[in-house]
Order: sequence, then C-alpha cells, then structure tokens
Amino acid sequence: MEELIGHLLDVVLPVLLCVLVGFALARLDQPFDHKMVSRLVANVGYPTLIMAHLSAQHVALGAFFEMLLAAVAWVACAGGLALGFLAIAGLEVRAFLSPLMLNNVGNIGLPIAALAFGAPGLAYAVAFLVVTLAGIFTIGIWVPRGRVSFGELARSPVIYAVAVALVLMATDTHLPRPIDHAFTILGGLAIPLMLLTLGHTLATLSTGALWRGAYLALFHLAMMAAVAFALVRLFGLEGTARGVFILQCMMPVSVATYLYVEMYQSEHAQEVAGLILISTLLAVVVLPLVLTFWI
Repeated sequence: MEELIGHLLDVVLPVLLCVLVGFALARLDQPFDHKMVSRLVANVGYPTLIMAHLSAQHVALGAFFEMLLAAVAWVACAGGLALGFLAIAGLEVRAFLSPLMLNNVGNIGLPIAALAFGAPGLAYAVAFLVVTLAGIFTIGIWVPRGRVSFGELARSPVIYAVAVALVLMATDTHLPRPIDHAFTILGGLAIPLMLLTLGHTLATLSTGALWRGAYLALFHLAMMAAVAFALVRLFGLEGTARGVFILQCMMPVSVATYLYVEMYQSEHAQEVAGLILISTLLAVVVLPLVLTFWI
C-alpha cells in the first residue's frame, strides 16, 4: 500500500508542478500564445503520443475488446448523468459536459493500473485509454464548439494515429526504431504544453470559479463511483478486469478536455481549470482509499 501511495504521489505531484510553472509564467507576464500551443498539441503532440504509446502495448484482442465495450458503456452512462445534472443546475453544457465525462486514464491511470495489477492490468487500462482518446477527439471537440463535423474528423491526424496503432497492436508489429523514437520525442510535447496552458489560466482564476470547480469535482467523484459500481455488476467483471475498471472510473478529470474548452468556450475556461485542479488534488486521497477498500 505504501508503494502505491508513493507511486501515486510520484505521478500526481509532477503534474501539479508543471501546472505551477504555467502559473508562474502568467504571473511573470511572459508571452504565451494559447492558440498556437493548442493547435500544436492537437495536430502534432497528441497523434505522435498515441502512436508511440499504443503501438508499444500488445494485448490479447479478445480481452482488449471486452474491456473496450465496458469503457464505452462507462462514457455513455457518465455522459447521460452529467447532462442531467448540468440541466438541473443550469450550467453550460458545452463547457462542462466533456470534462465531467472523460477521465485522466493516460498519464495517471496507466501507471497506477500497471503497478497495482501488473501487465494484465496495463492491457485492460489501454482499452480505457483508446475509448477516452476517441471521446476527447469527438465529444471533447464537438460539444464545446457546438457542432459536429465528420469531415473535419476525417482530416484529424488523431483518428489515423489511433487506427494505425490498433492495427499495430492486432498484428503485434513494432514501429521502426527511428520512427518510434521520433514519435516518442514529439509525443512528449503534448502533456507538458497542456499542463502549462492549464497553469497559465489558473493564474487568473477567481474565487467563484474555484468554488464551482470544487462542487463539480465532488459531483464527478460521486457520479463515477455510482457508474463503476453499476457497470461491474452489469458486465460481471471479476478479478483484474474488475479492479482496473473501478480504478479507471475513479481517475480525476482529463486535462485534455480543457484544451478544447479553452479554444471554444473561453469564458468558462477558468471554471473548468478549477474543476481539473480540485479533481486532481482529490485523487491523492481517493485513489489509495479505492485501492484499499474497494478493489
């Protein structure tokens, strides 16, 4: 248990430190082009990150697609509950729906699953990552922007990156080493730039935005716990599959969703930044408790 807590802190604290650097840049009045950074992450960072990350994971397709289906159900249930909550609360759906639906199953979920459950756990967690990435680059863009564009989706580098990575996984094929190394370097742009952008926005965060972020983070936590409890029973998940499913459901809000809220719903970016910040801080307490008492 101490090792898991230590690893959780090793993962979460660097995230918070990167956000702090972005915060400091804003306070020091350093130039920071949000639009340029957002486009760079969406068109270069994410596609290469996906290729480098997913193509390295070779799993049994049967188990992979079983968890993939459960993860799709997770996103659908979370989306329905979040939509109802936002309607009742009178909050802007276009700003808050995708953050409440999609969790940080990448840079936090994968390493925690690997440490808790080993290689089989990592294989199941990758299925969650694929569904979450698909959600980020469809729902995560379409909802904040307010329109669906399949033509634009067809031109998105991310879609082709996911498709190629899945073929590589299915055929147990590795990328050529120079390409793999290049994609690893370029993919390394995505998360740091995204966290710097979040931190830069937090520098202008108002107290009201922080309070709204706090109660939305608590709702997100309660909603995800309910969804996890219901779906593990519905799908009859047991053992490692059950543990990984619950763990990924309880991850904090995805930082990636902020990118598109900032681009298309900038007037609500502070509140979403507060939601992500509080949700990530809660993970330091919640995830060890989940690992101890629920899994």
